[in-house]
Amino acid sequence: MPRTDRTAETMRPIQIRRHYTKNPHGSVLISFGDTVVLCTATVDQGVPPWLRGGGRGWVTAEYAMLPGSASGGRISRDATKKGRALEISRLIGRSLRSVIDLAALGERQVIVDCDVIQADGGTRTAAVTGGYVALHDAMSGLVAQGVLPVSPMAGQCAAVSVGIVEGVPLVDLCYIEDSSAEVDLNLVMKDGGGIIELQGTAEREPFSRGLLDTMLDMGQGAIQELFALQREALARD
Repeated sequence: MPRTDRTAETMRPIQIRRHYTKNPHGSVLISFGDTVVLCTATVDQGVPPWLRGGGRGWVTAEYAMLPGSASGGRISRDATKKGRALEISRLIGRSLRSVIDLAALGERQVIVDCDVIQADGGTRTAAVTGGYVALHDAMSGLVAQGVLPVSPMAGQCAAVSVGIVEGVPLVDLCYIEDSSAEVDLNLVMKDGGGIIELQGTAEREPFSRGLLDTMLDMGQGAIQELFALQREALARD
């Protein structure tokens, strides 16, 4: 099914709204088209037992799709503790840990909760992209309060989906595109150009190295746009 509302390399309209809720240290509502995710960052004074006494902090994430977020019917709240949600939680956590100096954070844990309010494809990539902004705000708050002398943020990360639909490479797939894709790929990158995580799967036939390179180039271009949107959002009061 050819894409008609945008070009193959164009992402859906993206909005990043900071300070969406008042209680967490960082709170961001991010939307990629009709996919909407609430990302909150909460700082705990302490670390998991296996890190105590080491002088280093930790960043972890929890991902969940809210019961009414999907079009196919209600999602059980217990689903947040199962395979797919755990896999995505770990992906988000790994991505965010790659852009923070855990030694500079000290013995504190930051928990980034990513709750999908509405799902239309690309929920994990939206969660990584919005989770970074929430984490950045939380760290800036610690500096403003005098808890930390400088922000421990050590880079920027964002993520996007890329896929092959009817033989055509597309960036930022919506659900209809994703559900019929021959290749589904999720790309997480750091602002220096390095790849943090790459998840790519052929649904039917294997795909070539050349096609992979094309998808990576498209994904990297889209992520550069996401970096700019993150910076614009963080520059606003």
